[in-house]
Amino acid sequence: MDFYFLLFSLFFPRITLVVYLIQGWFPANTVPDILDVVLGIFVPRILILIYIYQNMGYENLWFAAHLLVLILTYFGGGHRTRKRFRSRNED
Repeated sequence: MDFYFLLFSLFFPRITLVVYLIQGWFPANTVPDILDVVLGIFVPRILILIYIYQNMGYENLWFAAHLLVLILTYFGGGHRTRKRFRSRNED
């Protein structure tokens, strides 16, 4: 897998997937095309994790980094999410 794909997809997963699709640099994978589109639209981080797993395995620093970012983004949220959650509970 390309280093730049791994780096940019860590911060901008949808944009990276679109750019690599347009350029024809998409990583080799066994995911069906329709699933590529659906996962790319709704949960691009999971799709990228599938690509990393298929090409590099799960015992990889990139897999761990992307998994950590996935968990933080989907379950942890940011400071705005916590602030909104706190203000909703105070009412």
